[in-house]
Amino acid sequence: MGLFILPMGIFEWIRTKAAGDQSKPALQRIPQHVAIIMDGNGRWAQHRGLPRSAGHRAGLDRVRDAVEFCAANGVKYLTLFAFSTENWRRPTEEVEYLMKLFEEALKKEIAKLHENGIRIRFIGLREEVSPSLQQLMTESERLTKNNQTLVLNIAINYGGRSELVTAARRIAEKALQGELQPQQITEEQISKHLFTAGQPDPDLLIKPGGELRISNFLIWQMAYTEFYFSELMWPDFKNDELYKAFRDYSQRKRRFGKVKGE
Repeated sequence: MGLFILPMGIFEWIRTKAAGDQSKPALQRIPQHVAIIMDGNGRWAQHRGLPRSAGHRAGLDRVRDAVEFCAANGVKYLTLFAFSTENWRRPTEEVEYLMKLFEEALKKEIAKLHENGIRIRFIGLREEVSPSLQQLMTESERLTKNNQTLVLNIAINYGGRSELVTAARRIAEKALQGELQPQQITEEQISKHLFTAGQPDPDLLIKPGGELRISNFLIWQMAYTEFYFSELMWPDFKNDELYKAFRDYSQRKRRFGKVKGE
């Protein structure tokens, strides 16, 4: 996983794409919610004899591609795994570098994000990141809260298990206060207390990096998500690869436990 950067010139890019790419057939079905585990930045750099930080920098353009591609194709929610609860175990120097890049990207790009109608939300345990980053996250959410082109969820200090623990604590607090009875705790109630409350579950998970796991990401929400894995590292996962993932998704039959034809 690695860093994100916010998009620039999305509407101009969308207008260009609206003319149609004659080399690619139109996608038959578009996922409403796409989740991406941005894996392989460090390995991409190491394979080239570069410091891991160079891989995080190289991954920035791919985030822009993903946001632009999703906006152009009518995706309504994009969730990017930027930094996990487990990533604190990385070398201190790398963690500090990533946190500085988060702040740098937000300060530099939030106005352009807002101009392009993108709503930004941060999911995860934000109280454990620096106060300055927390403030930037809050200001970014406040500025873009009414935007409707695309909801961009950035998962920072996020873990699927910690999200479920947080939800359980919130529900337990309501039960202690007499606001909720045990028999009222349903799947819907749990979903309402997750970081992604009010959003549909992901239809498609994309994971570059060559490893076949979901890395403690959205483990409740991905009960029926379609998975797309790639051997490419995230810095190499360009628009053509996004198109391949969307095309693969559009050809799948999603039955949610039902029999075909029901």
